[in-house]
Amino acid sequence: MTPQQQPPYPYEPEFSVKKLIGDRFNDFKYVFNFKKGLALVFIGGSLLGALAAWVSKPTYTAKLTFVIDDSKSTGGGGLSALAGQFGFNLDGIGGSSGVLAGDNVQELLKSYTLIKGTLLTPYDFKGTQSLADRYAAVYKLDKKWLKHSLDGKITRFPLDTAHYSRLQDSLLHEMTILILNGEFGIAKTDKKLGFFEVNATMKDERLAQLFCTRMIKQATDFYIRTKTSRLRNNVNRLQHRADSIGSILTRKTYALSSANEVLLDLNPAYTSANANVEVKERDKIVLNTVFSETVKNLEASKTMLAQETPTVQIVDAPELPLKKNRLKYSVAILTGIIISEIIFCFYILIFRKRT
Repeated sequence: MTPQQQPPYPYEPEFSVKKLIGDRFNDFKYVFNFKKGLALVFIGGSLLGALAAWVSKPTYTAKLTFVIDDSKSTGGGGLSALAGQFGFNLDGIGGSSGVLAGDNVQELLKSYTLIKGTLLTPYDFKGTQSLADRYAAVYKLDKKWLKHSLDGKITRFPLDTAHYSRLQDSLLHEMTILILNGEFGIAKTDKKLGFFEVNATMKDERLAQLFCTRMIKQATDFYIRTKTSRLRNNVNRLQHRADSIGSILTRKTYALSSANEVLLDLNPAYTSANANVEVKERDKIVLNTVFSETVKNLEASKTMLAQETPTVQIVDAPELPLKKNRLKYSVAILTGIIISEIIFCFYILIFRKRT
């Protein structure tokens, strides 16, 4: 094919904002010709929105505010507060590097381990139903999971997890994911302060309250156990040693007393009895010295443990009745009208282009 026979390049018109606005205006005028259809869609959308608001079940939000009082993490508190006014975060300078230092608390409270531990706490006073059982019943997950059950029965989540099956672990993990995807959240109320706010939004009022408070209890126990484990082990070791030495010292005291009684009635010709008393007295003095030092170290370790143990103070706890969240009729009707009208307009325009 010669250059003269080659087809010319397709012509692309220049982009024009004016033309674009004109086309959209023409589309608007075309859609407005279907006034009856728009009116019917308006009524239908409003009815659908009202129906959605009537059918939707309310949710309840439990809020809990707490603060961490850790005397060992205040080294850079003044500097961090001053820097926070200028938009800088100096939590890691001169402060604590523990599990709940800085923003680590937010990630800790979102851990699967703590959420699972919270779900496996009792819902009622008798302990026959766990929070996981109640959650599955409220959200109708127990009936949905019947197809996975081998015996055709509803899967339960008892408090004793020693004999959990693979199915129970999998379903518990699924509940944890559902909770993390919008039903549970934690935020810091102010970057310059150490206050944290925990929110739990669920369809059951008591379930939301218990989950929120138990979650903090799980996190507090985990925090204190992790932060003070080394010192607590040292205190337990010194306590065991002090008890052992104290028991031996008591036996040595009775033995020395018995030896002195024997010495009073003994023939002075037997000199070995004096040596026996001296040996027992020497052992008692050594044990008494060791016991005193051990008790001294034990009390010092207990004092250090008390200083290192932080306090998680709850400022505001969720109380019944909780905040009730319900889809408002005005919002539902307006949303239904807008969505219905948009779908109707797109349908008309697409149908016009096809014809």
